[in-house]
Amino acid sequence: MKRREKPQLFDALIRNLALTLRPGTIETYQVANRRFLNYIAVAYPEIQSPTQLRRDPHILGYLRVLCEKTPPLKNSTRLSYLIHLRRLLLDSGCSEKLILPVDFPRIDECLPRSLSPEDDRLLDQELRKNPDLMHSGLLLLRATGMRIGECVSLTTDCLRYLDHDQWALRVPLGKLHNERWIPVHEEIRQIMARILSLRNVFLPVAHRPSRDLLFPLPYRHAYCCELLRRQLAAVDRRAGCSTHVTPHQLRHTFATEMVRAGMSLPALKEILGHRSIRMTMRYISITQIDLQQQYLEARRKIASLHVLPKQPISSKAPSHPNLNLDAIRASLTRARHMLEMYRRNGPQKDADKKLRCLANRVSSILKKLSELDNAPK
Repeated sequence: MKRREKPQLFDALIRNLALTLRPGTIETYQVANRRFLNYIAVAYPEIQSPTQLRRDPHILGYLRVLCEKTPPLKNSTRLSYLIHLRRLLLDSGCSEKLILPVDFPRIDECLPRSLSPEDDRLLDQELRKNPDLMHSGLLLLRATGMRIGECVSLTTDCLRYLDHDQWALRVPLGKLHNERWIPVHEEIRQIMARILSLRNVFLPVAHRPSRDLLFPLPYRHAYCCELLRRQLAAVDRRAGCSTHVTPHQLRHTFATEMVRAGMSLPALKEILGHRSIRMTMRYISITQIDLQQQYLEARRKIASLHVLPKQPISSKAPSHPNLNLDAIRASLTRARHMLEMYRRNGPQKDADKKLRCLANRVSSILKKLSELDNAPK
């Protein structure tokens, strides 16, 4: 049986896009193009040009195939296929609107995946029992919130001194193709020193391009990431964690810990290397205990802003009072203050007018005393 040839609908467009877009983006276009062409070659072999495509039945049939695929595709995967395919259809000059906004599936809103405090403590204890190169790398991931690919790509000179005992970790081009600096403390510097001392064991078997890397493992980048994942899975089993731990969960746990410690979202966004605070919010897990603590703290701050000033009043009379105008004036001033405090905090609302009159009378007496001071002797 002769094999059907796939129509080459968008190959020229993808080659043109490759002149300005990143290789990873072009690979995504190629995957979306290949999946759509496989469907067209089987269901509609007569289609040889993008202008022959119609929404019904070609695009609607493809949408149905994506939804009915086994195992089912994630909404984010289907959304990526449709977005890239729509770009190719628009650039090819199709006059009809083949893919509409209603065709895009909603992305699932996943909860943050930070570890519980107990699992985080068990994992930390197990990693510190045998601080070899791989365990130290996992400790570095947890302490900095880096992505696993960024950690494997660190160089030996990534730790830089800034000023006044301030250090920072230079993270190379990561997932979003941006560099950043992560502030570090003394514990991270100790982890870095331990990694630098242990890496010499792997130098004789490391490939020449990886000799300047912090982790000079004799494998490619993707396989080194897989080694760290397997090592973390073995550690969480030995530690007795309640769930399977992944390297990205360490990043979520770092973000949640920083927010609980009082770090602002803009600062956390820069440390994590996100482009928007909305993405940073997906990493933060706020529990009911956190809400209760922050609510009570806010109430305490509000109460402190509205506290009435209190004048110190001695409850004991002096043993030898000085019978002069100054002593009488001080006693009357204290009496007026006590009347005013009782009026403001007293439960009897109908006595407010009478208390005001008494306070005014005391004020009149104080005024008369002042006139006595000014009277000729």
